[in-house]
Amino acid sequence: MAMHLPVDPEKLTADLIRCASVTPEEGGALVLLAGVLQAAGFACTRVDRGGIANLYARWGVAGANKSFGFNGHTDVVPVGDAAAWTQDPFGAAVVDGWMYGRGATDMKSGVAAFAAAAVDFVQATPPDGAVILAITGDEEAEALDGTVALLDWMALNGERMTHCLVGEPTCPNEMGEMMKIGRRGSMTCYFTAVGVQGHSAYPHRAKNPMSALVALMARLEAEPLDQGTAHFDASTLAITTIDCGNKATNVIPARGTATVNIRFNDAHSGASLTAWLQGHAEAVQAMSGVVISLRVTVSGESFLTPPGEFSALVAKAVQAETGRVPAYSTSGGTSDARFVKDHCPVVEFGLVGKTMHQVDERVEVAQIHALKAIYARVLREYFA
Repeated sequence: MAMHLPVDPEKLTADLIRCASVTPEEGGALVLLAGVLQAAGFACTRVDRGGIANLYARWGVAGANKSFGFNGHTDVVPVGDAAAWTQDPFGAAVVDGWMYGRGATDMKSGVAAFAAAAVDFVQATPPDGAVILAITGDEEAEALDGTVALLDWMALNGERMTHCLVGEPTCPNEMGEMMKIGRRGSMTCYFTAVGVQGHSAYPHRAKNPMSALVALMARLEAEPLDQGTAHFDASTLAITTIDCGNKATNVIPARGTATVNIRFNDAHSGASLTAWLQGHAEAVQAMSGVVISLRVTVSGESFLTPPGEFSALVAKAVQAETGRVPAYSTSGGTSDARFVKDHCPVVEFGLVGKTMHQVDERVEVAQIHALKAIYARVLREYFA
């Protein structure tokens, strides 16, 4: 039976906000979406892994030559101090044209907008191809069993997107001003320095791990990693912790740690930067006699979807609906596009993200409807 069209993305956003899907809890959000999508003829499969709930929904046949995909997440970060909110974090109250709630911006409104656009599109004008929604409950945490699990399952089951649009918030201030065609890589680097404990009055009898770590941090910050590349700003390195847990003021500790976070462009890789860090650590170790070890976690490599037909199609849809030409950007943190890029060409476009993760997170209701209109136009143009 055909659904009553059009699907209201505002109501769907509110229904999703009322699902308390604080990561890793599903909270009913994916069950709700599966119901909406199944009623429109989408084949829905739960792709749960490692205690994480994920949803794969496809309208059309598997392996279609044109298989347009949307990617997003329904998990949200914790509300923090609930008493500091002026509205119920899971109430979806609308005040002066703004809908309040955890996930209102990041990114239940985006999921609601592309789900509503997809349902209307396949019901009203069934395309020659497939429309796919890959929705995860594990983006805000470790992201090990979310979009990665969906892509692994797709590979095993002959499912594929030919292009994908991630619905994360991408606009800094105004709807339509920016889209993402890539992202910087991100890595966290943990240094442990082991020296010789001693009395602070006799530093020559000790090997101070903190002095070694300070020297190492100074070396890492001495020069910029690069000056930026064609589509990326300069890479950044930030020292986030230096510690030894020492409560005694007259004792040189035996052990200290330091942590560095690097956001890097396409001039580097996680491996090349790890080798660079290791080289500096070995140099300081040789000079100080303090043993320095390094552990690195790379949460994503930098990537770029070169400007071309796909990015232009999305940009034209944004311009047609908002009157703004979106800038192509690679700024910001990481997103699940870092996983999708190994599967198919991917770009990101979503609404203004000013309040994401904040107390009183909220979305302008008009933006939800505008976002659905943009996604609907993208679908029409893609299958034209």
